[in-house]
Amino acid sequence: MFIRQNIQTLRFFRTTPAMRCPYLPHRLETKLVTELSGPDAISQHDTLTDAGFRRSHHFVYKPLCEGCRACVPVRIRVRDFEPSRAQKRILRRNEHVHAMETQALATGEQYSLFSRYVMARHRDGDMADMDFDDYRAMVEESPVETAIIEFRDDSAEGRLVGACLVDWLSSGVSAVYSFFDPQDPRRGLGTHMILWLADAAAKRGLPYVYLGYWIADSSKMAYKRAFRPLEFFGPEGWMELPTV
Repeated sequence: MFIRQNIQTLRFFRTTPAMRCPYLPHRLETKLVTELSGPDAISQHDTLTDAGFRRSHHFVYKPLCEGCRACVPVRIRVRDFEPSRAQKRILRRNEHVHAMETQALATGEQYSLFSRYVMARHRDGDMADMDFDDYRAMVEESPVETAIIEFRDDSAEGRLVGACLVDWLSSGVSAVYSFFDPQDPRRGLGTHMILWLADAAAKRGLPYVYLGYWIADSSKMAYKRAFRPLEFFGPEGWMELPTV
């Protein structure tokens, strides 16, 4: 008797060598990684994102650090999200900033802003060494539906003040990497971009905005805590992050 079976693409996971953690001092970082490839790359990306993974280039990864579980995947539940008073002030402060979704194609203008941002915010990290080819690879090497949201002011030249590389998923939008003009942090451009993503997801009927990892002990991640309701991925799946 001949039995026909559906054969799905086998997916292999590997762990990366331990490297210096970019967020917590005196810690080492190890990741669980798999490649997104083949005809089911998009559906696998959806499934793995829902399991707390993040995408970079053709790979998705999840921290798997020995003795440390500080990195917590978080997402905004769009249907219940209402901007706080502070976030509404940021929206008013940036009324002159306009967003436009573009193809995931790297430009010199984006790279210039990216470099200024990284040198101001992450000078001691690996991204500080990225040249234009590295930046282009980050933007353009994607097997899924990816775009760049450009944020420009209303000046005559339409100056680029921020950009967000995003993946559009069946369950929401994933903010892969965001950067903005570091000269005036009081404008809250980083928060403004997340608020735009939440509104865009709501208009598309998508339930979540995936914000990557929140680290309680890292000041670089503190802004994510301000978005409520915020869910985190734990041993029992997605749960609402408690208010403190």
